[in-house]
Amino acid sequence: MNYLPIIKMNRFLFIFTIFSLLIFSCEYKEVVPIEESDESCEGCHTNYALLKQVYTPDTAVVSGGCGGDAPHYEPYDRVFMGGTGYDEFKTSSHYDVGCVGCHNGTDNVGDKSLAHSGNFISHPSSVYKEKCGTCHQTIANNFETSIHNGTGQKRKVAMRSGLSGPADFDQLPAHLIEGYTNNCATCHGTCGNCHVVRPSAGGGGLISGHKFNKTPDMVNVCITCHSSRGGHAYLGVAPGTVPDVHLTNNSFKCMNCHSGDEIHGDGVPVDQRYEYTKLPKCTNCHSDIASSNAYHLNHYEDFNCQVCHSQDYNNCGSCHVHDEGARIPSYQGFKIALNPLPDVKADYKFVLVRRTLAAPDNWSVYGVEDYANFEAFPTYNFTTPHNIIKWTSRTTVAEGSACYENCHAINDGTQILNKELYLFNDDLLDWEIGASGNITVDGQLPANWSKK
Repeated sequence: MNYLPIIKMNRFLFIFTIFSLLIFSCEYKEVVPIEESDESCEGCHTNYALLKQVYTPDTAVVSGGCGGDAPHYEPYDRVFMGGTGYDEFKTSSHYDVGCVGCHNGTDNVGDKSLAHSGNFISHPSSVYKEKCGTCHQTIANNFETSIHNGTGQKRKVAMRSGLSGPADFDQLPAHLIEGYTNNCATCHGTCGNCHVVRPSAGGGGLISGHKFNKTPDMVNVCITCHSSRGGHAYLGVAPGTVPDVHLTNNSFKCMNCHSGDEIHGDGVPVDQRYEYTKLPKCTNCHSDIASSNAYHLNHYEDFNCQVCHSQDYNNCGSCHVHDEGARIPSYQGFKIALNPLPDVKADYKFVLVRRTLAAPDNWSVYGVEDYANFEAFPTYNFTTPHNIIKWTSRTTVAEGSACYENCHAINDGTQILNKELYLFNDDLLDWEIGASGNITVDGQLPANWSKK
């Protein structure tokens, strides 16, 4: 029997099968020809198909910070300029500077490697004094000491590590600075993170073409970073909470209260944000309230406003950076304590506090088993949540009840009523006692808060 025709037929079927698998099982990738119009920074970054062809895949997942995982945008989507806002960008003075004026690199070439040579900078505001400061010198100089630049966090890391203050942060071991940069600095950015791109915690990438937004977008920028407490509280997203009255009654956005001078810094170094002279105050709008009702008359000089008018708000704690994350998971809570900032906020004896991420072994993954001076700061911070409403569980009492029924810590002879509102020593974990014991209310509450 002649098997040659069968062998030839089987060979044909084999080749046809392999060819079919290649055609139908592999994704077809269009090869986009490089046109003369593409041979420039702008030409490439407005050609979506070309960007998809030449992009470099991500090698690491972008950290989302305290707000959870960052949303994912493909690399080519993050650098595509042809979207909404691009036409407006082209009419701006920033456009006239030209791509290489900010990013360095080489313009008017069709090769990506060559275009990104010449000391190319993907985020020019990472060297904001050199780039942004050319035109915005005062803002750039002031920003160096801004809390948005991370000076407050750096101070605490440095002092808990046994150093004297924020100026010593650069003296920390390189691996500890690396840990801070990778885990804490994701929400402390520079000019572009607010005015041009989304913060890394929001996935990064151009937010509107390449338009420079003078006023940052509240949702895509401010709340993206201030999500776990600021935006979380202001929008009233947690169960049992409602949006802040300033949103529901006035539709206020962040910049209605927080000025550019506050956000950028004023050039005067401060240890932490409550030292800013530019901070908004309730009395800027609510004047003559010290004696406007019985509550204010009795407590105006003792409590900060949030003690009575804040809702439960987001807390978490004991962060083990780059490993387990927050080992005290996020929870809605409310604690009143002795003022941990008596030198800064001297008007108040009792204030609202929130649990922080601090723990003795924050940096163990980076080779630091325990902070050298963990007790330099309490594990609960002075706080002013953006979740204000007029009538809360403390300001609303049943008809016929005394005005203090829902807020004073009252010893009725068998137990302390409303005890859950206050920070007592027995609320602290063992490793928190040394750091926070001096702000608990044990033995500090007014003697007349009792029921006979």
